[in-house]
Amino acid sequence: MNKFKYYFILLLAGISLVSCNKSDDDDAVTVPLRDYAVQYKADNDSIIKYLKTNYITVTNSPGTPQDQDVVIKKIVAGDGNVSIWDQKTYPLESRDVYSNDVTYKVYYLTLRKGSGESPTNTDKIVTSYTGTLLDNTVFDSSYGYPRSFNLFPYANESAVFVEGWSEIFPKFKTGTSSTNASSGVVTYTDFGAGVMFLPSGLAYYGQSQGTIPIYAPLVFSFKLFDLQRMDNEFTISTSTGGRIFLGDGVPDYLEDINGDGYLYDFKLNPDKYPNPPAGLVDDTDGDGISDFLDFDDDGDGFTTRFEVTKPTGQVGIVNGVDYGVRLYYPWDPILVDNPLTPNIDEREPRGIPRRPTGALADPGKPESSTNVKAYLPEDYTANPRLRIHLDKTYPIKQN
Repeated sequence: MNKFKYYFILLLAGISLVSCNKSDDDDAVTVPLRDYAVQYKADNDSIIKYLKTNYITVTNSPGTPQDQDVVIKKIVAGDGNVSIWDQKTYPLESRDVYSNDVTYKVYYLTLRKGSGESPTNTDKIVTSYTGTLLDNTVFDSSYGYPRSFNLFPYANESAVFVEGWSEIFPKFKTGTSSTNASSGVVTYTDFGAGVMFLPSGLAYYGQSQGTIPIYAPLVFSFKLFDLQRMDNEFTISTSTGGRIFLGDGVPDYLEDINGDGYLYDFKLNPDKYPNPPAGLVDDTDGDGISDFLDFDDDGDGFTTRFEVTKPTGQVGIVNGVDYGVRLYYPWDPILVDNPLTPNIDEREPRGIPRRPTGALADPGKPESSTNVKAYLPEDYTANPRLRIHLDKTYPIKQN
């Protein structure tokens, strides 16, 4: 009898467990994301506390793999270390970033500015990095090895995108590279290096990633070695729905009309950017599509690529005149060949021209699509000049 009661109790317990599990499955609830503004306030408080209770050590050893390595540790009472917030060696800087209808104040340190060029927030970069949580736990690292990342969030890449990277890397410059002739190993010197402190809204927010919990502010120390200029105009594939990047012949960084180093098109994601600050969009024709994503920058009905294409009779040396070997005009004349590319001659004597200012083909008739003016040498070189792909009055349309 006792055995029967024992097994009966076990049976009831099993039924109870199954019933509970089934109920849990049926009643699964999706937890909504936290309010971005509320979470940002909490993140900002945590980041400021971190900056005031931790100190930084930087290795300055140019020419070695350890150059600009960073170690951040918590201050112990009486150890004499000065907090990141109070230290003066690398003054704490910040940048306002609009996203998720919140204006984030993103703190960062410039350990070294760099000696080369700055990427835009849509370029591809070569960097090494280490990512930590606010308890200084390392969650990811390239271990000093250079890795390539696209800063443009809509690029077709498998890597999970960290929005804060695209906002801070443009504040730095690349370094100088050299390649060992025998081993082929590339080394970098005078590269930019820094540390960024990202609120969760500019990181992974409500998604956990490996050992990173949800709503976690992140710290990245990094070195910016090199960059690749991108040309990001894209179309959507009718078969797959994916993005096909075609470009328009003008790299993104040259379509940064206001020259601030950042390119935005809030039209792509209006829910994320419902009230963008005025002046952040670089849009020549005012059609709501920024030039770096617009196949017709000036809205004149002629694509930008068509307007920056050189006539077929003006490629290479023609009748003793060196027109350059490119099919497309560069932004400005290129007078010196790049010694790092010995198999390619980059020299181009002319840049994208302005509307021609020479004589009409038939001076007795008005200018038209069939009676055009001749280009003068200064039309390709004058600085400044309104280039034809940004001048909606030219080419002249057929009557």
